[in-house]
Amino acid sequence: MNWIIASLLMFFSSVALYLCVRKSNALKTPQQLNNLAMFLIPVLVYIAVTIKTPTSYALTPVELILILVSGIFFSYFGNVFSLKGMENSPNPGYSLIISKSYVVFTAIASIFIFFAPLTFKSAIAILAIVLFSAFITIDKEKNKATSNSVWFPYTMGAFFCWGFLALSSKYLLNMGVPILTRLILSMLVVTVLILGEILVKKIPVFHINKTQLVTLIFIGLFGSSYAYFMQVGFNLAPNVGYVNATNAASISLLTIMSSFFFKDELTTKKMIGIVGVTAGLILLFL
Repeated sequence: MNWIIASLLMFFSSVALYLCVRKSNALKTPQQLNNLAMFLIPVLVYIAVTIKTPTSYALTPVELILILVSGIFFSYFGNVFSLKGMENSPNPGYSLIISKSYVVFTAIASIFIFFAPLTFKSAIAILAIVLFSAFITIDKEKNKATSNSVWFPYTMGAFFCWGFLALSSKYLLNMGVPILTRLILSMLVVTVLILGEILVKKIPVFHINKTQLVTLIFIGLFGSSYAYFMQVGFNLAPNVGYVNATNAASISLLTIMSSFFFKDELTTKKMIGIVGVTAGLILLFL
């Protein structure tokens, strides 16, 4: 397997994952349960895989601390900051596109931290993906009445959390920490935090119907493949920014599929964005 195949598997897993999340939201499933499924089920899947594929859990204190920090501060709080940023923004697309721009940060940072290459062609492709994503994510409607100034600090928090999560993942991979070991431990940490949030907020865990439960299971399964192939991509790609850019580009197919399944409006501006993002992704893979 090469990084392009791994990134494409991550790409399609991402689209399927967020379509399931969209379905779950439509079913009025609490967001905390979506988050729980996205982390708890992958832990169970990965543990099952390690039974067939022996995996070492031997870690140095530095590696263990970094996994805990990435799980708590980069993964869990990255998700919290992202949701808060979009919730308080005058337009959710503003927050989303800024936080997604972390792909540029990781691509450049990888040059100095990992001595990774960044060709002119790839740099143009990454910028095209980010810029044309704005056409897709930023809508004309602005919810100024419910917005406030805290959206930008939250958004920048998500920006750096996602960026440092990718960079710390690559560092641990370079240190020889097995992918499944890192994913199991970091996701287990996040699972505990989400369970704590569910208990504190008294979220009704057992008051969901069969359709909601099945949707949550699919969220977990697609989340498992998404996270795993992202790590495989990080491990194989010349620059982690390439994988992150592919991840960001998944918004193009997600927009098309959301229009098909949920009848979302597919405007001319969004179509231009989809074409631009797709062109950027093709250029990245060439």
